[in-house]
Amino acid sequence: MNVLLIAIDTLRADHLSCYGYRRPTSPTLDRLAKEGVRCSNFMAAGIPTHPSFTTLISGQHPIRHGVVAHGGKAELHHATPTLAQLFLEKDYCTAAFDNLPHHKTQFGRGYEMIVDSSRRRACGLMVSCDEINTRLLPFLRTANKDEPFFAFVHYWDPHTPYWAPPRYRSLFYNGNPCDPALNGMEPLYTHPLGKQWCDTWFKRVLKDSGRDPNALITDPAFVEALYDQEIRYTDDGVADVLDTLDETGLAEDTLVLILADHGECMTEHGIYFDHHGLYDENLHVPLIVRHPQLIKKGRSVDALIQHQDILPTLCEAAGLRVPENIDGKSAWGLMTGQREKEVLAEVLVSEECTWQKKWSLRDNRWHFILARQEDWYRNPLRELYDLSNDPGLTRNVAAEQPGMVRELEHKLEAWITERCKAAGRTGDPLLETDVSLIDSKLRKVKSKK
Repeated sequence: MNVLLIAIDTLRADHLSCYGYRRPTSPTLDRLAKEGVRCSNFMAAGIPTHPSFTTLISGQHPIRHGVVAHGGKAELHHATPTLAQLFLEKDYCTAAFDNLPHHKTQFGRGYEMIVDSSRRRACGLMVSCDEINTRLLPFLRTANKDEPFFAFVHYWDPHTPYWAPPRYRSLFYNGNPCDPALNGMEPLYTHPLGKQWCDTWFKRVLKDSGRDPNALITDPAFVEALYDQEIRYTDDGVADVLDTLDETGLAEDTLVLILADHGECMTEHGIYFDHHGLYDENLHVPLIVRHPQLIKKGRSVDALIQHQDILPTLCEAAGLRVPENIDGKSAWGLMTGQREKEVLAEVLVSEECTWQKKWSLRDNRWHFILARQEDWYRNPLRELYDLSNDPGLTRNVAAEQPGMVRELEHKLEAWITERCKAAGRTGDPLLETDVSLIDSKLRKVKSKK
């Protein structure tokens, strides 16, 4: 069996048609979900990119592997086997089409070949799925049928700056983005980082669309449409990959797994076009899996799943050894229907320490957020959301539910203490780590004043 693991950066689940979105952003992913299984409660354990992908490749929660922030000095322990190393042990051809290996060495461990198209770019975020496919599709067409492969593909397109090719830019929006009667962007422009958006890619978006680059974008729906256009562009890139699997005869015995590292807030919770805040817009990401022979068509899995569960899932599917000291559990039985009632986790715990220093705990009823320090939005240190009545997390009921706040905080602190002890840590890694991007960004903003 071949394994093709595709990660689409910054892709929130609820902006895909197969997860109920109003726009046709994802016809290819919709088709893939109909041909396989769609997991409806897949949540990031750590955001943004480095914590999430480290969890993906190690099967360890961020509290164990210690990479709790994007950037910084923390690395995955050298003795911890990565997903690619496990496939390499089983004599798979392993290949990565990704630029993460030059960010941290852990992301390149176990790959026979690494194709980093960002080397051609001044900004790695601007590598398009077309550029990646230029390298990926020939690899698939020449794959040795007698040698299984494990390929990891990392598309960046939905990440800022949202800049799909010109043929996509008329999709999803036909208004005036600079309408002076609108003021929906005002919270961004009064934010410390708002000026950076105005001075960088907002100008380019306006100029390349034939508008005054010095005009002020006033309609957030315009920027949201740019994000959705990027999703549709990437979806078309995935279509080229699936077509190639069909053309080469690889599709019948290739497990295709598509996920994201984290999502993106559009305007929700006062967060504009970025991925900080332990809310569903950032935590809830897609997980779609297809194997024509092993997974029945049109399955849906509602169990709570996180990134640390992917490694043991793929190990079970491909018959690999499962390393010790992992936190994840295999969801393969749920995906194939062999263990339909299996519960992988009663609660999900997530963290961030890149823009904000926070933990969250989620069960089937409540979503609780605990801040280790005040954030730059001056949100309360404790937030509580009732998922049964408020699935969009729009109303903080912490003040109305003090007993539940105490109960969930005690449960979360006990979880942190227990996991720190198991990992040989002396204390909460969020308390021992500085937020990695916010301080440097704010210093740059303040220095320009």
